[in-house]
Amino acid sequence: MIRVLLAEDQNMMRGALALLLGMERDMEVVAQVSAGDTIVSTALTARPDVALLDIELPGRSGLDAAADLRDEVPDCRVLILTTFGRPGYLRRAMEAGAAGFLVKDGPVEELAEAIRRVLGGETVVDPVLAAAALSAGPSPLTARERDALNASVDGATVADIAAKLHLSESTVRNYLSSAIGKTRTRNRMEAMREARQQGWL
Repeated sequence: MIRVLLAEDQNMMRGALALLLGMERDMEVVAQVSAGDTIVSTALTARPDVALLDIELPGRSGLDAAADLRDEVPDCRVLILTTFGRPGYLRRAMEAGAAGFLVKDGPVEELAEAIRRVLGGETVVDPVLAAAALSAGPSPLTARERDALNASVDGATVADIAAKLHLSESTVRNYLSSAIGKTRTRNRMEAMREARQQGWL
């Protein structure tokens, strides 16, 4: 039996996935979590063969959790399943060690087959998204520029961001200015929205 961990914050979606995958003759859902910061500890206990992760989860994103699983539970293969088919997310998922990336609007038979294939050592990526990712290119933002934009949520001031990132205010202004230029936007809130839309954050 293929042991599957499900990480999905919407209860109905998680329950439906568990039910549908449980009907496959060779699969067993051994764990379900609703928050990203519980994925690794649950995987260490349940020892799944494949972790099926949403991206946008409370506590910790599925992309960050994928990297954690690669380091702490290396025998577990990761398959990202998301509503948000953004090229930047696909790149980040692959960099985090994910073995697959699918969008949620596909049939469950394709999902079950993708689980089997990643467990067999293959990489499975939604073909439309793969083409879009190739044409979009890599994120132009540096890690520090992403940090500064992420810290800009909820109207944080430059001083707030500087304190959070342990940087000087002038350094934060430079990172934000650079990110605004690279995203071709007018201010940091627009830059953050554009970067999120592209899947760079």
